[in-house]
Amino acid sequence: MSSVSLAVTDGMLHFELSLAYEIFGTAPAGVNGPWYDLEVCGPDAIRFGRFRLEPDHGLDRLRDADTVIVPGWADIDDDPPADLVDAVRAAHEAGARVASLCTGVFVLAAAGLLDGKRATTHWAHTDALAARYPAVEVDPDVLYVDNGSVLTSAGKAAALDLCLHIIRLDHGSSVANAAARRLVVPPHRAGGQAQFVTTPVPARDDHPLAALLPWALERLDQPLTVEDLARRARMSSRNLGRHFRAAAGTTPLQWLLTQRIRRAQELLEQTDDTIDTIAEATGMGTATTLRRHFNRTVGVPPDTYRRTFRARAGFSSGR
Repeated sequence: MSSVSLAVTDGMLHFELSLAYEIFGTAPAGVNGPWYDLEVCGPDAIRFGRFRLEPDHGLDRLRDADTVIVPGWADIDDDPPADLVDAVRAAHEAGARVASLCTGVFVLAAAGLLDGKRATTHWAHTDALAARYPAVEVDPDVLYVDNGSVLTSAGKAAALDLCLHIIRLDHGSSVANAAARRLVVPPHRAGGQAQFVTTPVPARDDHPLAALLPWALERLDQPLTVEDLARRARMSSRNLGRHFRAAAGTTPLQWLLTQRIRRAQELLEQTDDTIDTIAEATGMGTATTLRRHFNRTVGVPPDTYRRTFRARAGFSSGR
């Protein structure tokens, strides 16, 4: 079982704290095997907003965690508490994966964990982050950044995206999708997607893409083109592209590729199908094409991805 520790102190933002507690504290229905062992670590009783919280352990407990989550921190005009910064740094040095939600990034930056690395936070605070920590490469235009052992997210909904990304890394895409279904949110928004996308998926039945996207998802094994999608949606290709950029923050072809890769991940995790068979089932055509796109998008070849998640069956701590 992998342990997740929430690093808290006075002034934490209650939304990000509650979000992380809900996601990592409750396994989605149908998940077999152990879930995360969740703990809240902080100095004595703390206050966040109008609430009072009794942590399970002190901050020194962070050194024993596999993953440390630093929720949003309210008062970014002041330096983060030194004991919190030191504890987060010590946890990372001990081998923990450390992730910040929204303005929790100021704690990671103060700990030196982001020096020379790319990072993000809520767009309203990116200038302040860049000015205070010039060694950090601040990217204001993404939802989250994954540097391996250090991850950062933008605000609110993007914090949820990063938490689901962590579940996907640990348990695979099917479990992450189950967690997203329980929370009634989109299962995957890529970290590189712009923060300013207002509607990641169509929210209304009368949206121009509401019927098109499920139709396309049922036909991922077919060589769909932009013209095919536009014809199905009964609009021009240019108009289709405009709706996709507004609703999904990407182009129709990039959206299709993302769905094909997601489907390939599920088949690699859940079946013994050959790479050629999966390439056909996801509309990639050949194993060579699948390997090229999969490696570019996921960061590892399909064969490596399959071995990794087969080895993680039931999920056990890597530490």
